[in-house]
Amino acid sequence: MKALRIEPVQSDLLNKAQQRLDNLTKPQGSLGRLEEFARTLVAITGTPLPSLLAKKAIFTFAADHGVVEEGVSLYPKEVTIQMVHNFLTGGAAINVLSRHAGIDEIVVDVGVDHDFGGEKDLLIRKVVRGTKNMAKGPAMTREEAEKSIDTGIDIALDYAGKGYQMFGTGEMGIGNTTPSSAIAAVLTDTAVSEVTGRGTGIPDETLALKIQVIERAIALNKPNRDDPIDVLAKVGGAEIGAIAGLILGAASRRIPVVVDGFISTAGALLAYCLNLATKDYMFGAHNSVEKGHIVMLKKIGLDPVLDLGMRLGEGTGAALAMFIIEAGLKIYREMATFDEAGVSRELT
Repeated sequence: MKALRIEPVQSDLLNKAQQRLDNLTKPQGSLGRLEEFARTLVAITGTPLPSLLAKKAIFTFAADHGVVEEGVSLYPKEVTIQMVHNFLTGGAAINVLSRHAGIDEIVVDVGVDHDFGGEKDLLIRKVVRGTKNMAKGPAMTREEAEKSIDTGIDIALDYAGKGYQMFGTGEMGIGNTTPSSAIAAVLTDTAVSEVTGRGTGIPDETLALKIQVIERAIALNKPNRDDPIDVLAKVGGAEIGAIAGLILGAASRRIPVVVDGFISTAGALLAYCLNLATKDYMFGAHNSVEKGHIVMLKKIGLDPVLDLGMRLGEGTGAALAMFIIEAGLKIYREMATFDEAGVSRELT
């Protein structure tokens, strides 16, 4: 895996940002978490007055999963291919919300079991043609797992060089809540049943099967909790590794990353376990109805921006949260201070 230098943010910048917020024409703390978002962006960027986020991108990483053959999903893996085409033609929920929030949507094939034919606007960064069935052996080799992380790092560094100032994470891969639950169970030391949900809406009997499959995969592969790359290789997925890499790369360039839902947070948890300082550069977009999501968010120490009962993925929660986070920065930059507005502090 590529070596990166990632440093924790400077706490003194948080204090300086708070001083400005307290001098704006409002009662102290009255804008709640919008003020928190502004403080965080000041600390991440390392500047007292960050510029507006003119260039933002959400990366939707697509990959397939061999564990689907165990019957853990309502849909066949061919839906991954079909949804990639839907993303590219602008017809998916992430496209609609990205347009709404003024965000560039970047679709990346990191592990789809299909050879795309040079589709416009699709980044081909294929690491594997789908993972192997983790219920029968490791999902990937260690080299493939490291390559998936390095792929995310390279994309982050590339887009940082293009002037992008905020990233969001997203994913598409039929069956990918199964490896995400496995990662959550291992890295948070939580029972599989406590971090496994219904994914695409599976019924009770399929949920019971899904839990059994994950338990069997963990027992068979014995992923090492103290080695996140081993966990990724044995029970993970290429898109999950790429998300971890994107976060690591972004943190090394002081770029904030808005982490979407359950699968994205599995990638964020891997990044956090690889380098604890990455937490300073992450925003948790929302709390998914997948019950393992909040377990991972708490492990990292992220308080989700939104809780809208969502469970779609793709980056949809990230798009909405980015819109709100940017509002906090605009408040910080554009509101008048008491002196500028000629307003008495005693009247607020």
